[in-house]
Amino acid sequence: MRLFDLIPTRYRLVALSTLLVMLAVGSAALAWTAQGWCYGQQLERQARQHADTLGELSRAAAAQQRNEQDKRFAHEQRLQDKDETHYKELTDEQAKQARLRDRLATADLRLSVVLAATDTKSNSSVPATTATGRVVHGTTSAQLDPAHAQRIIGITDSGDQGLIALRACQAYVKEVSTPK
Repeated sequence: MRLFDLIPTRYRLVALSTLLVMLAVGSAALAWTAQGWCYGQQLERQARQHADTLGELSRAAAAQQRNEQDKRFAHEQRLQDKDETHYKELTDEQAKQARLRDRLATADLRLSVVLAATDTKSNSSVPATTATGRVVHGTTSAQLDPAHAQRIIGITDSGDQGLIALRACQAYVKEVSTPK
């Protein structure tokens, strides 16, 4: 006789059903483990793709930021160059006006104005003809008092400085408003 025949039938059924349950649980556990590995690999692949995408976006954003910073630096450099140019124009003009005032003060230079043709019948003390050595020919001129000449030079100096400042403002507005 065999050992199996000695076991009563009801124990055989219990043993067989226990064996089937253990096989079912084992196969389910094995299936879950295999499925976990597959899902783990999928999750790992998705995480890697996500990290790669974030890295690309980060590099693109950094490149764009560097590009914008370079544009801004170039723009600021152009504005600074224009500012230096206009400052040089202004200081040159001021130096020129100072030299002119100095020459007027030392009587090295005299300002004169051209007068309208005088009426020969009027009692004008200004001669109708110019003397030799004058630059203006054919019209009557009169020399200005040095104090008046200084005031006129001061007025023209202020006007010149205003024009230089206006050109600087116009260049600034043009530079700022021009899309780059």
